[in-house]
Amino acid sequence: QVRLVESGGGAVQAGGSLKLSCLISEYVFSSKCLGWYRQAPGTGRELKGRKLVADINSNDGRIIYADSVKGRFTISRDDANHTLYLQMDNLKLEDTALYYCAADRFCSGQNVWGQGIQVNVSS
Repeated sequence: QVRLVESGGGAVQAGGSLKLSCLISEYVFSSKCLGWYRQAPGTGRELKGRKLVADINSNDGRIIYADSVKGRFTISRDDANHTLYLQMDNLKLEDTALYYCAADRFCSGQNVWGQGIQVNVSS
């Protein structure tokens, strides 16, 4: 069963922190690439509007961050609990978005997606 369930979103003031979690079904968690994407307000839910935030590639251990979040966000995984995390610190207004957990079995650009979770950063 393909299942990715995000949690931990909500409202926070600028400069604050949130930690997103994504519980992933066992089969999907074995995907080679696990990542977080986000979709800015006003862009709907179309796939083309989703931008990479961070990604872990288990083939080579490489971690990629969007330039806009480097030094502020940290992606990690808990293999025992099949959970992917995104620690978000020093949040900025422009981090407001719908955040999606994603799994790409062969890192080929074919993601399966969670339902998305809202993060709102206010001044």
